[in-house]
Amino acid sequence: GDPSKLNPELGDPSKLNPELGDPSKLNLELGDPNHIDDNTPQSFSKENAEGDVVGTADVERRYKIKQMIKHAWDGYAKYAFGDNELKPVSRRGHSAAIFGKTRLGATLVDSLDTLYIAGLYDEFNQGRDWVKDNFNIEQANSDLSVFEVNIRFIGGFLSAYALSGDEIFKERAVSIAEKLMPAFNNPFGFPKSLINFKTGTSKNWAWAAGGSFVLAEIGTLHLEYQYLTQITGNPIYLEKVQNIRTRLKETSKPDGLYYNFLNPRTGGRGQQTISLGALGDSFYEYLIKSWLITSKNDIEARDMFYDAIDAIESKTHVFQTPHGLRMVTGHTNGRSDGQMQHLACFSGGMYTLASHHAVNDKSDHYMEI
Repeated sequence: GDPSKLNPELGDPSKLNPELGDPSKLNLELGDPNHIDDNTPQSFSKENAEGDVVGTADVERRYKIKQMIKHAWDGYAKYAFGDNELKPVSRRGHSAAIFGKTRLGATLVDSLDTLYIAGLYDEFNQGRDWVKDNFNIEQANSDLSVFEVNIRFIGGFLSAYALSGDEIFKERAVSIAEKLMPAFNNPFGFPKSLINFKTGTSKNWAWAAGGSFVLAEIGTLHLEYQYLTQITGNPIYLEKVQNIRTRLKETSKPDGLYYNFLNPRTGGRGQQTISLGALGDSFYEYLIKSWLITSKNDIEARDMFYDAIDAIESKTHVFQTPHGLRMVTGHTNGRSDGQMQHLACFSGGMYTLASHHAVNDKSDHYMEI
């Protein structure tokens, strides 16, 4: 909860790798971003910065990934540039209900950091120019998902700012965060699921167990909001998410498990469903990443993460099938549902991250999972 504990290098563009912003420093193994074709580069091996040999297969995979990124961007830019989404079969723009009907460039904003990391600077600048000239979230005239606005727009702009140091991305992120503030106006300080920027009104999803708060929605703000406090000096953002974490930590948790729904009248646990898939997933991901982004100073986030994944495993939600497949299942009314959702597939990466940074003697165990 102490912004002074955040990694100072994250908010200081002068601390960024200078080679990231210099196209002349692009790794030539990846190919020329302006002339990518279907041909694989000539096979060769070389040493990387750590002295390890980078084999032909790794070079070819990285090159292919870059081709895929450019292919996806080019299709979006040609058929739906500025739209929220592209329908690839009909080749036309689309907007899901979570974004309302306004053209906000959701795919564009969410792709900026990927383009930059891949060294596709022309495409990155193309997106940057659209943001400068066209992005205006105040045009949105229908209910928007607070969760999606945060992870796609605030998160997208903050990532682009952290990589490039371009102030326009910081300005856009801050303006959106300010527009979301009315969603927190309730006795618990949990942001409601939907907000209308025109009226400032907010509400929860009607389908969510009688209008409950959703764990993944209220628990997937911490990374963005603590970084907003770091780069602006305004404590309000971190205060909002720290309040959420404190309430979640203090909420009654049978067997140490976090329920997917929180009661809209009491703020306490609601319907007895638990999941690493839909409705729960990113809450757990954000706990370990909140620890890492603070140079491992956020001990509270680390301990909450360890306690949560230990509880999930102890209730047999992580098991191996007779065919040798490792599964992560959900839990309803005290019983495993025996199913692994598509959204739970991220958990493999989460356990890998936990293994790599483990300080609880469980590195090998997490990697096995």
